Amino acid sequence: MVNRAITGDVSEPELCVAYFQSADFRSLAPRGQKVRRGILERFCINNNDGEKPYSELQSKHLRLRRDAMMDRPEAANNMIKAVRQVFKYAMKYQDFDRNPAVAVEYLAGNPDGFHAWTPEEIAQFEDAHPIGTTARLALALALYTGQRRADLVLLGRQHMTSHNGSDWLRFTQQKNIRNKPVHMEIPIAPELRVVMDATPMGDMAFLMNGYGRAFTSNGFGNKFRDWCDAAGLPQCSAHGLRKAAAARLAELGCTEQEIMSITGHKTSKEIARYTRSANQRVRAERAIDKMSVKKIGE
Repeated sequence: MVNRAITGDVSEPELCVAYFQSADFRSLAPRGQKVRRGILERFCINNNDGEKPYSELQSKHLRLRRDAMMDRPEAANNMIKAVRQVFKYAMKYQDFDRNPAVAVEYLAGNPDGFHAWTPEEIAQFEDAHPIGTTARLALALALYTGQRRADLVLLGRQHMTSHNGSDWLRFTQQKNIRNKPVHMEIPIAPELRVVMDATPMGDMAFLMNGYGRAFTSNGFGNKFRDWCDAAGLPQCSAHGLRKAAAARLAELGCTEQEIMSITGHKTSKEIARYTRSANQRVRAERAIDKMSVKKIGE
């Protein structure tokens, strides 16, 4: 069935099934495959659109679908991105002559992304979840490694190594692991070490759920949502901790390259978005200090 010839008269689900067998799809990491498959399956069952021939799909139809998701711009954009890939496959393997999703613009999302935790919010979470709890370990791992939740749930003792007498974490990030793997080596901060030493942890995964098993990425996100709510922080989430980690490094005066060595970003574009507010505060503080020194010297 791999790359079998299909006609424009077949339905959208049939095209997606053929795409799922392609090298383009199968080269994605397992989590990437799961996410994209879910997006496309939801796309196909919307208002029975899946019964229509995929050749009838036009850009105007996709814009209507996108606009119906304006309250969730990131989800809408991910849908358009997934459909683009399906029709890219159709053009390469099925002799289809157009990609209706290419002309569909992405929605403008929140320019600042997920809410970045403030120092006060971090302290409030720590007060609610003392050292020794899994919640506190999760917070510390996120803050002192700057990793995505898909990586946090996989970190375990097998990733620990020693370098110059210090403990380090050595691992490969899950995002784009098959196509563009990012290999990481991060020293374990003393603050993180204190929390780890005081908290029951698993072997192959530090973070364990209530059943004594490793979290899935989604399961961890849901549990962290519960921990935030218990701490009175409904505006906070696990996503925002990665941004908070980068912002803290920026406030300490770390360069973009230094921050990227912790977060694993390959370009400074995303780092600049993460640290925009932090850099502004640092520059403002320096500007006032310079102005104050000048006034004192006058």
